Amino acid sequence: MIEFRAVTKRFDDGTVAVNQLDLTVEAGIITVFVGPSGCGKTTSLRMINRMVEPTSGTILVDGQDVRAADPPRLRRGIGYVIQQAGLFPHRTVLDNVATVPLLSGWSRGRARHRAAELLELVGLPAELGRRYPAQLSGGQQQRVGVARALAADPPVLLMDEPFSAVDPVVREGLQDELLRLQDELDKTIVFVTHDIDEAVRIGEKVAVFREGGVLAQYAAPAELLARPADDFVAGFVGRDRGYRSLSFVDSGEVALDQVSTVAIGQPAGAPTAEWVLVLDEQRHPRGWLPPRSTVEGAVTEAGLTPGGSLYQAGTPLRGALDAALSSPSGLGVVVDERGGYAGVVTARQVLDLIERARPTATGAERGH
Repeated sequence: MIEFRAVTKRFDDGTVAVNQLDLTVEAGIITVFVGPSGCGKTTSLRMINRMVEPTSGTILVDGQDVRAADPPRLRRGIGYVIQQAGLFPHRTVLDNVATVPLLSGWSRGRARHRAAELLELVGLPAELGRRYPAQLSGGQQQRVGVARALAADPPVLLMDEPFSAVDPVVREGLQDELLRLQDELDKTIVFVTHDIDEAVRIGEKVAVFREGGVLAQYAAPAELLARPADDFVAGFVGRDRGYRSLSFVDSGEVALDQVSTVAIGQPAGAPTAEWVLVLDEQRHPRGWLPPRSTVEGAVTEAGLTPGGSLYQAGTPLRGALDAALSSPSGLGVVVDERGGYAGVVTARQVLDLIERARPTATGAERGH
């Protein structure tokens, strides 16, 4: 657990970066600090490991005042991940990950063995350990940064906008990887971002800061979206917060419909007035044949109409609505956990389910 007790940071020019912060970060969960530029979120994070010293107030980590700890020793016991990874360019990936264990007195063999284990844990192949950071993609470098932060098995992990420099597709994959790791490791994670979508996607608790370093609201994502504390929070989480809140509404029993399907490599049959879903050998959706399509011979992927996003059954309703709205047919394709076709759903079905769920939606917890 991390406690901020009346913590203030005032710089030499008189700027107040953090103003009387009282906040308790619960152990074993992801807490996200979010807000506009200059709101004090990164300063608050960096005071935990004393990379920035508070002007007044107290910060406790597991009941111990961080000011009583030797700063280098304190930092070796707290994992730290920054934007663009901050890897040592002259060291191999394996030696980058082994850095903190070596500083903590581990033997070189033990530290490298631990580093190899962590590369596997974060989803990187073992052969990348022999490469240098410049030989990796941005997403791979960030995974190495996470592995390095976890190398000495710290109870606390600080992450300062770690995914903001990568493209949206890679960023979503890294978020998924972080959530998977947290399910396994149960670390106390403090994560800084300026992106409210990222905050509500990965955070179990979210602290919204306003300019001047003032904590505006601290709540679970569902509560934050449903009941913003004031106009500032409402404006920051955005006018589409109702759509974001669907991430916390369980799909329950979505009544699935069925459509005509055809397998790749099989004849399409006579043209119909309906959309036909095309599946591969594993029954994975590949696209659509529009109404009254005429196909000579067997169906191939060439010429199919892309199908929009897919929705995995049993996950929150935001994905179901997106699948229905992005589909050219107006039918969101639902797949099982193996990606196989399970049925279709319309936007109207999703909206009806939302209406039925409305009394309990604001109390829903985040589900990953």
